[in-house]
Amino acid sequence: MKRIFLLALLVLVAPAALAQRWDEDFAAFAAADKLKPPERGGILFVGSSSIRLWEKLEGQLEMPLLIKRGFGGSQLSDCVEHVQRLVIGYAPKVVVLYAGDNDLAAGRSPEYIRDQFIAFVKEVHQALPETRVAFVSIKPSPSRRIYLDNAREANGLIEAYAKGKKNIEYIDVFTPMLDKKGVPRPELFRADALHLNEAGYELWASIIRPRLLR
Repeated sequence: MKRIFLLALLVLVAPAALAQRWDEDFAAFAAADKLKPPERGGILFVGSSSIRLWEKLEGQLEMPLLIKRGFGGSQLSDCVEHVQRLVIGYAPKVVVLYAGDNDLAAGRSPEYIRDQFIAFVKEVHQALPETRVAFVSIKPSPSRRIYLDNAREANGLIEAYAKGKKNIEYIDVFTPMLDKKGVPRPELFRADALHLNEAGYELWASIIRPRLLR
């Protein structure tokens, strides 16, 4: 009886807890917007911790009107669910999305990740049809080598979807982050072998910046 009660309580509490999971992050975004209201038509970076931890984003990309809105631990589905306050309210010229890494770790399939990206694009373009959506490929982290093939497949599915479509593009950081043997380059990562270090972000900047200048 006690176990049944606890399970019932968990079912009731879980949705509320999930709904409030990102409240602190979005409260911080709102506070930053109030302190320095971002201009419309900027370049918006959104996604998981690879965006949140990019401390030198503005300096490395050297571009005006950059907005960083990463929330660590998030999945692509979270970006879709919160697209209104994460993207639409900023009315960006370009939105650069990095997500999918955590989806793989949670057991999501490459097809699921592709479908979530499609849903994200549709939500953005329904409100902002001229906004360019750029997907930064899922990175090959040494600590997540078990998901390397799935990451490659998910990236390929999204690249194929984006090919030839207006205002949708795929940016490949996956390939340059592998060595000649096809193994993730450890020198691009922090000690946790998951998050990028400064060299990793410098590589990303060298790949992403030219794509934003098109």
